[in-house]
Amino acid sequence: MSSEEGILQFNRGVPATETLPVRGAGDALSAALEKDGQRLLAYGDSRGYLPLRETLAADCDGVSSDEVLLGNGSLQLLDMIASLYLGEGKVVAVEEPTYDRAITIFKRAGTKVVGVELESDGVKTEKLREVFSELQPELFYTIPDFQNPTGTTTSREKRERVAALLDRYGVTAVEDSPYRRLRYRGEPEPELRSLNQERVLQISSFSKLVGPGVRVGWLVGDSVTIDELSAYAEDTYITPVALGQGIVHEFMVNGWLEENVEKLKSLYRPRLEATLENLEKYLPEAEWVEAKGGFFVGVWLPDRELGRRFYEEAGSRGLVLTSPAGFFPDNGGENFLRLPFPALTPPEIESGIKRIAEVWNDL
Repeated sequence: MSSEEGILQFNRGVPATETLPVRGAGDALSAALEKDGQRLLAYGDSRGYLPLRETLAADCDGVSSDEVLLGNGSLQLLDMIASLYLGEGKVVAVEEPTYDRAITIFKRAGTKVVGVELESDGVKTEKLREVFSELQPELFYTIPDFQNPTGTTTSREKRERVAALLDRYGVTAVEDSPYRRLRYRGEPEPELRSLNQERVLQISSFSKLVGPGVRVGWLVGDSVTIDELSAYAEDTYITPVALGQGIVHEFMVNGWLEENVEKLKSLYRPRLEATLENLEKYLPEAEWVEAKGGFFVGVWLPDRELGRRFYEEAGSRGLVLTSPAGFFPDNGGENFLRLPFPALTPPEIESGIKRIAEVWNDL
């Protein structure tokens, strides 16, 4: 958040700049080039750098390196899924609200995007069943851990229901897991893919764990899908950027990734706590998600009609917030507010929430 000239930027879900491991990335790149420089600088396998695929596969039970695909960030992998498997006449079900860029990718492919209400413990499964039954979607896109934009974590019970519904109606799920390792309290729930490996493609990236600039995303899925996507990738860019993958591989095999994750959790935990505490202090009339990790806390202001005016007034008073419309497939959510906290210090968080409350109370 920048307070230059009274502007408070409370809108982007990005890592704190002080967490970016510049020296560590330099050491990792030097080590990777020393060990395997010719392979990292040449055209390679469209599936990505084999040593990193092998390391990632070893972290997943019963997965081989041929079931792992690397790309230039997880968003590119999602775009390839949409381009290859979706299109006019296809339907995708998503949580509502959900990640705005995922909605953009699906709509750009010509797909009809159908939102399913998100509750405090995950998607409303009875409504999801109705959508599966009536619309027969090609995909269900879900972020079960510390969801963007709400911070919601799907309960084990609902994960099990979703896994069963995928089988019952023959739907494939894309489980997006960029925040899963960033849990600041509580115990983890099982990955959705662990409950249904045949029907779940899992994507994630190292943007939040190492840095967005390495541009390394990964996908785990069945071998047929990986073969089809890797052929599409080869026709698109021949091979993904290997240097970033070499950096990430060194982070993983040397234990630097886990060290970095612990540093991130130590820094971000008090920032999440500051967000929740200041919401209680300044906006007790609102509702919000008691997030336990990730990057976001979703807030619902008490009045939808006033919500429209709130965004207009907030902008005129120097508050930079993300418009809620992009998080909803058919717009809406006028009174929804996404609060990203990792890149903000606790004093900045308090200042931002206090100003949000001042605008709201004036309305």
